[in-house]
Amino acid sequence: MEKTSDKTGLRALLTGGFAALLASTCCLGPLVLITLGFSGAWISQLTVLQPYQPIFIGAALVALFFAGKRIWRPAGRCAPGEVCALPRVRRAYQLLYVGVCALLLMALVFPLIAPQFY
Repeated sequence: MEKTSDKTGLRALLTGGFAALLASTCCLGPLVLITLGFSGAWISQLTVLQPYQPIFIGAALVALFFAGKRIWRPAGRCAPGEVCALPRVRRAYQLLYVGVCALLLMALVFPLIAPQFY
């Protein structure tokens, strides 16, 4: 029997969010940390994940695809009483989905605009 989180796409959404965070760690992470006032030689160690960035981006795209299929489906396809049929929960998942997509978009676009800051 399928769990409620599987039916709503929450697990795929969280997986996509985690992969998007890992994808942005190598490049965007150090810039954000320095902007927030953190410093130290340890920040340069975040670039170790750069070779894996395409894998993380691919994993995030696949997870967001599956989450999007579940989150943006019509509410009529949900059984009454399920989490996906509740408007507040549905709206929260949609906002979280858009936030994760924005993070992934930043991870994709940042390497292209980074030379403008140097």
